[in-house]
Amino acid sequence: MGYAQLVIGPAGSGKSTYCSSLYKHCEALRRAIHIVNLDPAAENFDYPVAMDIRELISLDDVMEELGFGPNGGLIYCMEHLQENLDDWLEDELENYLEDDYLVFDCPGQIELFSHVPVLKNFVEHLQRKNFKVCCVYLLDSQFITDVTKYISGCMASLSAMIQLELPHVNILSKMDLVTNKKDIEDFLNPEAPILLSQLNRNMPASFAKLNKALAELVDQFNMVNFVPLDLRKESSIQYVLSMIDNCIQYGEDADVKIRDFDPADDDD
Repeated sequence: MGYAQLVIGPAGSGKSTYCSSLYKHCEALRRAIHIVNLDPAAENFDYPVAMDIRELISLDDVMEELGFGPNGGLIYCMEHLQENLDDWLEDELENYLEDDYLVFDCPGQIELFSHVPVLKNFVEHLQRKNFKVCCVYLLDSQFITDVTKYISGCMASLSAMIQLELPHVNILSKMDLVTNKKDIEDFLNPEAPILLSQLNRNMPASFAKLNKALAELVDQFNMVNFVPLDLRKESSIQYVLSMIDNCIQYGEDADVKIRDFDPADDDD
């Protein structure tokens, strides 16, 4: 049984920084994890790269040879990955044990986890290989400056949840850069009447019914919750990691080690 995190979120939400901090945290605990780069446009890394999609295909090559733009080129790269799962990914996974823990650092284009089936097919391939996978969705906490942006972030996260059909942990990243944390705290445990009131103040009256439906979706069904992450605090990283481990039941099927405390017989 293998374990995996699929780290997704909008561009600039701190996915690679999260992966780097997670690697350092686990290294200090002497816990082995392996970070996989799935971004064909990535250039620099603050963590050892266990597997790299650029060994299969890179965005620069696609843009130069096929004349695609950045977004079209990235979609082409990810579709090429999908076509080579049985070859490239199979060969790479052979280098790891059945109980290894992999963290996939994904590109930031939202269409990859909202309606294009590439990541969904990638996840299904991992699951067929007996991996338990958790989706880790990062949203920049500095983006949450008002209720409309908060609702937008919730809807993007919900779209990914529906598309990928995975256990899901939503993270507000870059909390160490937020100057007024009280504004963020108001959205960690939102209440529908407050959300609705704020939405109505920000939107025209014609959106009243839509505002009510969105506020009730977030509040009553409790489908999207965000966990704040402050990378300066080891306790914050550990809390997020424990939530993810719980989602994929990491370590629960480990063999119980029994120690014999009976004293040895003198005749032995």
